Amino acid sequence: MEDKTILELYADEKSRNTALGYLITKYQQRLYWHIRKIVIDHDDSDDVLQNTFIKVWKGLSGFKAESQLYTWLYRIATNEALTLLRQKEKLQTSSIHPIEYTLSKNLESDTYFSGDEIQLKLQQAILSLPEKQRIVFNMRYYDETPYEQMSEILDTSVGALKASYHIAAKKIEELLVNT
Repeated sequence: MEDKTILELYADEKSRNTALGYLITKYQQRLYWHIRKIVIDHDDSDDVLQNTFIKVWKGLSGFKAESQLYTWLYRIATNEALTLLRQKEKLQTSSIHPIEYTLSKNLESDTYFSGDEIQLKLQQAILSLPEKQRIVFNMRYYDETPYEQMSEILDTSVGALKASYHIAAKKIEELLVNT
């Protein structure tokens, strides 16, 4: 179903629940995997996805359609995922390890991770990147998100995103070659 149709259904109070159902069906899987690449843990990803759709439900009436619905949803999902990581980092005050270390260990013990050793090394290399580079790399490398769309989602210039991706790719290459 087209986003425009979903928004039209939402505009009518009688069909709001139906519109939300279509929205969730259309975007749930894509948003889950976007979130999962940020927070790593399956249960955390489910929680963030649920929080994302709650925020979408509450904010959809204020959506101005100045950007694509997809872009707006991804921005909310990204912000919710980053909020969760920051909350976890605050709770981790007794640990000497940064949140990325914890995420890496979670990945190793994740029963849902089905990758081989090389894929695990790649994921650990990605986790070693600063937060913004990690998100940019994942969106570009795995989702093939165009820079213009990333710019809207992350509220950053296209040039900065290209530079972040280039630096991230170089760092990952160096880490993989040296391990």
